[in-house]
Amino acid sequence: MRRASILTSSMLSRTVAAASPTVHYRLLTTTTPTSNSNARRFWSSTGSARAVAGALASVAAVASLSYQEVHAKEPLPADLVPKEVVLYQYEACPFCNKVKAFLDYYDIPYKVIEVNPLSKKEIKWSDYKKVPILMVDGEQLVDSSAIIDKLGDKIIPQKKADSNLDDNEEKKWRGWVDNHLVHVLSPNIYRNTSEALESFDYITSNGNFSFTEKITVKYAGAAAMFFVSKKLKKKYNITDERASLYEAAETWVNALNGREFLGGSKPNLADLAVFGVLRPIRYLKSGRDMVENTRIGEWYTRMENSVGETSRLKA
Repeated sequence: MRRASILTSSMLSRTVAAASPTVHYRLLTTTTPTSNSNARRFWSSTGSARAVAGALASVAAVASLSYQEVHAKEPLPADLVPKEVVLYQYEACPFCNKVKAFLDYYDIPYKVIEVNPLSKKEIKWSDYKKVPILMVDGEQLVDSSAIIDKLGDKIIPQKKADSNLDDNEEKKWRGWVDNHLVHVLSPNIYRNTSEALESFDYITSNGNFSFTEKITVKYAGAAAMFFVSKKLKKKYNITDERASLYEAAETWVNALNGREFLGGSKPNLADLAVFGVLRPIRYLKSGRDMVENTRIGEWYTRMENSVGETSRLKA
């Protein structure tokens, strides 16, 4: 959307300037009239008004085209869209966000049930006690990568039929997300007490907690995860959290090899997986640092634009 806005502003300036120097001057000096008399003076010239109208019409057309180009979702044929999709999740869970990136990109409407991580009462009915759990027309799907594979086979049958050597690259990087990238995240978002508190402020603000639980979880959870992150560093041989995060980001950019997406001109499942697990941290300090210190920012912005608005249904 930002790219569309920039292009629209640029086109507005150029188009109005070409239409009439007088109109251009008046747009620059009186775009916000301070009184009704100023407004009447601004629109007094019929020729000026027509020029502005023509300019705005041109800009509207450009903006519409830009919007369509930037927000390149992959909507499905109506007969392939599941009738009812319900996601049981934690808002900040990277695996849950990976599933949501898939659903959003393919414009599949879904309901969200936020699971209380303390009681897990929302999934007591399930033998599987982890999230995400996705219910698709009454069928239970579990494990984020398996969910995407099974749902993808149902709604994108041509992908299975058209599978080729490129699938090997896609599978490789989807595996990299599950086996490497996600393990780098926790040591970064809980790197110190301030970042741990920032993370838990996000978690408790978006999670399913009572007021008392929010206070308890924010401070007790932040303290606990600060120490857990140190164990994770040791387990995964991470010596410098930020360096590992930056290295992972650069590794992904190198994998793109100059392409807009790993999938070429549009995202594939590996793009959606990387984007999904990074989405919860993007605007935390760790995510801001990652974008400022690596080359991943441009790809991430392209992904934000391609995935577009969420298809999550309001409760």
